[in-house]
Amino acid sequence: MNNKPKSAVIAALLAALVCVATMIIRIPSPLHGYINLGDGVVLLCGWLLSPMYGFLAAGIGSALADILSGYTLYAPITLLLKGGMALIACGIARALHKKPLISKIFGGTLAEIVMIGGYLAFESVLYGFVPSLANVPANAIQGLAGLLVGLILIRIFEKTKLF
Repeated sequence: MNNKPKSAVIAALLAALVCVATMIIRIPSPLHGYINLGDGVVLLCGWLLSPMYGFLAAGIGSALADILSGYTLYAPITLLLKGGMALIACGIARALHKKPLISKIFGGTLAEIVMIGGYLAFESVLYGFVPSLANVPANAIQGLAGLLVGLILIRIFEKTKLF
């Protein structure tokens, strides 16, 4: 049986969930950005889906949230960074599959560090390096919250055996 249609539907549903989780709570950060809870679902995409579907669901859902929220300038970098976060989470979870909790914590942490560095680099081009440092603490808070939300969500999914 071909699981591609099922995987595509699940990826689309997770992309929508990423978008909603990103938009539902938005706390403005110092430099034109906002803190949100979407990273938890971004990590979930990496842990539940294949690398390709995880990248697409996380990246498209996050970029769509930027577009719908008026942050269109950020959408392309968000697509790449959030998709990349899902790839990192997926890759490390698969590589360290014998230690599932450790792999999720390590992969999620590394993914969030990449997000912080990626937005710092992007905003440095837009606003200069020193002003862009103002968003690092906000992105770190978002990363920590995203990791915690992601760990809670994956535990719920594992207990319900939906995947």
